Parts: sequence; C-alpha cells; structure tokens
Amino acid sequence: LEAINSDEINKLELYPDPVCTGLTKRLAETYGVKPENVFIGNGSDEVLNFSFMAFCEDGAAFADITYGFYQVFADLYNIDAKVIPLRADFSIGVEDYLNLNRCIFIANPNAPTGLVLPLDCIRKIIESNKDHAIIIDEAYIDFGGESCVQLVNEYDNLLVVQTYSKSRSLAGMRIGYAFGNKQLIKYLNDVKYSFNSYTMNYPSLVIGRAALADRAYFEETRNKIIATRERVKKELAGLGFTFGDSMANFLFITHEKVAARELFEALKIKKIYVRYFNKPRIDNYLRVTIGTDEEMDALLAFFRDYLKKKA
Repeated sequence: LEAINSDEINKLELYPDPVCTGLTKRLAETYGVKPENVFIGNGSDEVLNFSFMAFCEDGAAFADITYGFYQVFADLYNIDAKVIPLRADFSIGVEDYLNLNRCIFIANPNAPTGLVLPLDCIRKIIESNKDHAIIIDEAYIDFGGESCVQLVNEYDNLLVVQTYSKSRSLAGMRIGYAFGNKQLIKYLNDVKYSFNSYTMNYPSLVIGRAALADRAYFEETRNKIIATRERVKKELAGLGFTFGDSMANFLFITHEKVAARELFEALKIKKIYVRYFNKPRIDNYLRVTIGTDEEMDALLAFFRDYLKKKA
C-alpha cells in the first residue's frame, strides 16, 4: 500500500520499463543470481507460453496429470507433445524422462497432486537431455520442496519458472518470472520483443519490488498456510480421506466410501467450492485449496456431518 501511494507510481502517462530493470535487479538480489539470469513476464502463464514458443522446435513432453495449460500451449502452437503417464501413486517416473530429445515441462510441486520431485531426480533429467531446455514450473515451491534455482548456474539448459500468484498472494498483479542461463533468457526476450515490448504494467513493477522487500510478511503468511495444511491433513485422514503428501497450498483427496463427485455437488450446495476433475484416473479426487483456518474448519465440519449421515 505504501508503494501504491508513493510518488514513484504516479508515472502512468509513461510506458513501463520494457526490461523491468528495477524488479529484475531486486529478484536477482533476492535469489542470488545475476540480472542477466532473470526474465519477467505477465504472470507465469506468459513465461510458460513464451517457453513453448522458444524451446519446443523438437517437441514437448509433460505428465498426463499436471498443469492443464501445458497441453493448451502445445495445441495452440501445433507442437508435438509426448504425454507421459504418472505412476499409479501419481509420482513421476524419472526413467520416463531420460533422453527424450525434446523440451520437458515439470510442475514441481505438481498440480493437482501436490507431490514433489527431489532435486537429485531433476538433475538426472537435466543431464540426460542436455541439448534441450528443461522447464521446472515452481509455482508452489515456497510451500514445500527444494527449489531448482540453485542449479541455474550449474546447467545451461535449465529454466526455473516462479510466480507471485501463490505464496506471495498477489495473483491480481500478474507477475511471473524465470531464472536461467543468459542465453535461455535471451531467447525468451527475443519472443517477447517480437510482438510486445511492454508486457508488464507499471504498478506491477513497483509493487513487485515492494513485495520482495517485505520478507517478514511473506514468511508469516506462507508459514500460516503450511501450518493449516498440515493440521487439515491430520483431520482429513481421521475422516477416512487418503491423499499424497502435498507440498503445495492444496490437497488432492479421495474418500474410501463416498464418491468425489457426490461430495463436490454436496459442497456446492453449501457454497463451499473445491475442484473436481471429470477425467480418467482422477475422477474420484477433489483438489482442496488451503484457505484460512476458519474456512478449513467450515469444510471439515461439513465433512464430519455429511459422512456421519452416510454411515
């Protein structure tokens, strides 16, 4: 709010800085990389979109159960996509991603499962596909798992994508960014400058810097979400739900006795909204986003009452 009310933001008659100098520098300082290793886009979806445009000449590869826009972008640009099934427990089989000779996209933690692929597994994938870009989509990494940003200076073909939308609670500002070798960043900029130099609006650039400066608030809110997530895991397990060990800000749950679709429809009547996927393999699961403690208590109270009536 201080940034919004500062004199710095009263420059809306001007075009924003196309190279996002101030925010690029702040991100580089925060994550321990050089400014030349940073790319900023209008939300991480734009960064992913540019990545499909820049790096998928030989095709793309991603999991069958993951962020849905990977398939959307592949279809949009008529890119040959290799869709790789997750294992029965929804984990990634590292051996399925070795020597693919195409650009690989991995959401880590994965959505909607919330499962994390360890760094040593990611290293194997990067090292076996050295001639192609490996895109690690870390939209949810601040809620659990180890970030690949530390590997950027080690591997020329690694691009790590993050966002302000989740852990920084600023989805409305549309700030996404990527870390990578300066040549990969150049290729992303080549795509960007080919049709629009000004993808980032001025207020987002100003507020983006301010948000990075307030580390205490970020840690406080992130830790609240993690604590609530872990509490709700225990409560849901006691109610007969099963789920993987999610490291995101959501849980991917199924119940041993009650169908997911039934629960989804019953929750909607009570104006409690969760995500239902009418798709093969996951049509008996719900994705439950972690809200405030009060919101989660309302959800748990509903489950207790509904399951008691079903018993």
